[in-house]
Amino acid sequence: MAIDYTKYPLPRTRRHVSANQYVPHSQLRVNLDYYPPLIERCAWDELFSHAQTPLQAPSYLDIGCGMGKFLLETAQNEPSVNVLGLEVRKYAVEWIQGVIEGESIGNAACLWYNVTNGMQFIESASIERIFYFFPDPWFKRRHFVRRAFTAAFLDECARVLKPDGTFYLMTDVPAVDEYQRTTLAKHGKFSFAYSESDDDWGLSVKTDQEVFSIRKNIPYTRMKCRLL
Repeated sequence: MAIDYTKYPLPRTRRHVSANQYVPHSQLRVNLDYYPPLIERCAWDELFSHAQTPLQAPSYLDIGCGMGKFLLETAQNEPSVNVLGLEVRKYAVEWIQGVIEGESIGNAACLWYNVTNGMQFIESASIERIFYFFPDPWFKRRHFVRRAFTAAFLDECARVLKPDGTFYLMTDVPAVDEYQRTTLAKHGKFSFAYSESDDDWGLSVKTDQEVFSIRKNIPYTRMKCRLL
């Protein structure tokens, strides 16, 4: 059943939160009460309310899930799959959790978390699909430190992804696309290729930004990566 989002008034949204929230915790000079908590382990049975597997671990991982349209609707479309979202903006996570509870979407969950701190709470070779869509571009070179897409991030993605899993990338910023391709090539653990058609892309749900790009005729790229 389609979600009636009018039942869930959106909070005031901002493109970015405090710059400190985008860097690894190890780079902070002081502890901040508004920094996403570090997570070492997750009790999946407390996050996902239906029992598809003994551990109820996620199979899909949506990194930087924003306000969660893709996360929520993917979970609804695939009720046998647990979908986990990670998002650095706390107000977005709280809103998503409200929709999950209101719609009883037992196979969706979202954590307030900064992925630059690693994904040690996710078991190795456990994720079928990773989604990393329309990340903040951080155009200025002095802001590149806030980009999550690094060699360390790719190491973690390679670790948690199943050998036959797929890592999906999407952006409407050419500079980000070039940066990601360069980082992937230097990293060397993934093959990658653009998806020009919907059939090749294989995902039925579109993100809000993808819908916006289509409506405004803004070019965007879709790339699928697989472990070598």
